Amino acid sequence: MSDTKKDIDSHSGTETTGHEWDGIKELNTPLPRWWLGIFYACIAWAVGYWILMPAWPTLHGYTHGLLDHSQRDEVMANVAALQHARAAKEHALAGATLEQIQSNPDLLQFAMAEGKTTFADNCAPCHGSGGQGAHGYPNLNDDVWIWGGKLEDIQHTITVGVRSTSPDTRQSQMPAFGRDGMLKDGQIDDLTEYVVHLSGRPANARAVQRAAKLFADNCAACHGAAGKGDRSAGAPNLTDNDWLYGPARADIRDQIWNGHGGVMPTWGGRLSPETIKALAVYVHSLGGGE
Repeated sequence: MSDTKKDIDSHSGTETTGHEWDGIKELNTPLPRWWLGIFYACIAWAVGYWILMPAWPTLHGYTHGLLDHSQRDEVMANVAALQHARAAKEHALAGATLEQIQSNPDLLQFAMAEGKTTFADNCAPCHGSGGQGAHGYPNLNDDVWIWGGKLEDIQHTITVGVRSTSPDTRQSQMPAFGRDGMLKDGQIDDLTEYVVHLSGRPANARAVQRAAKLFADNCAACHGAAGKGDRSAGAPNLTDNDWLYGPARADIRDQIWNGHGGVMPTWGGRLSPETIKALAVYVHSLGGGE
């Protein structure tokens, strides 16, 4: 029989562990029974899960468990079921022209739904959830189109991309007049004033006069003598107030100096032709389609 006497805390009446620091004793308070019950139940549940469900990685895969459940297989089955349910509409979409899709309310509704989902998954990170665009990313809600806003134009741009991987991708190149030493600082300052003048805003008259020949020699080949742009070359209209890289003088000068050019991915091959049709119809409907 042990002669060890239990040490009971006088304040709480609880047995101590015998440990004491700076006059403070550690109480030997047992955990609540309900807490212990839940803890042991969790251990039992975990062991059961390891046995029944996929749980542990192995050298060549993972343990499948007695139930052999696979969320991957479940998702694939759901996708296959969805594709089967949509097969008839997808077939109709494949055989219809863009104009026929727009004139068929049932097919248009299907195309709009598919296009909206596809846009959210693939296009919204650059163009915004509502197609409003951002600095360097075109606004799809207005009526300003670099490569054309008809259904066929939009479909083609989506398919081949811009400055992208397709051999037929749309190509345009804004020279870096300053960075590559093609023009001097003063000339770029004058060209900036000229472009501001083209958009109908007040500009330095002398700079505009000096830059007239500079514009004709360096810019008119793409943007046109009047700065109206050329869609066949992907050259923006400089006479409106829509600016891909910003309307401020500093933005315009930066574009003339550095010649920024973004990349539109080639979606052909990544999206099915039917999905691209639906996406073209949806983008056309955002407000700027012609």
